[in-house]
Amino acid sequence: MSNDLRKVVCIEDELEMIELVKLILDRNKFQVTGAVGGHEGLEKIAEIKPDLVLLDLMMPEMDGWEVYQKMKASEEMRNIPVIVVTAKAQSIDRVLGLHIARVDDYITKPFGPQELLDSVERVIRSKQ
Repeated sequence: MSNDLRKVVCIEDELEMIELVKLILDRNKFQVTGAVGGHEGLEKIAEIKPDLVLLDLMMPEMDGWEVYQKMKASEEMRNIPVIVVTAKAQSIDRVLGLHIARVDDYITKPFGPQELLDSVERVIRSKQ
């Protein structure tokens, strides 16, 4: 990689959460691009071709699962790893995400900065 920054797209409907993710990851050699909602998120993924996508599930208009399905259906996006970052903390949601949909990781809000960083680094490392 030319500039050694790993690219992350954070798809979220809350600007405060995007800013928090940027704050945590920017200082750890990640270049975070925020996208408000699923439509903008898919546009940013196509444009940036990130190393990883952080995806909220509960968003208006297009929810995270719909974004995920569209990514998996796309030749250009299907191999980009996805970490779900959501307030859906029920164990059934986690099982659906990790074992049925096969997302790369599942983090529940609220999360600690180190938890997010560890997950992002682990998933990117496993895909190299």
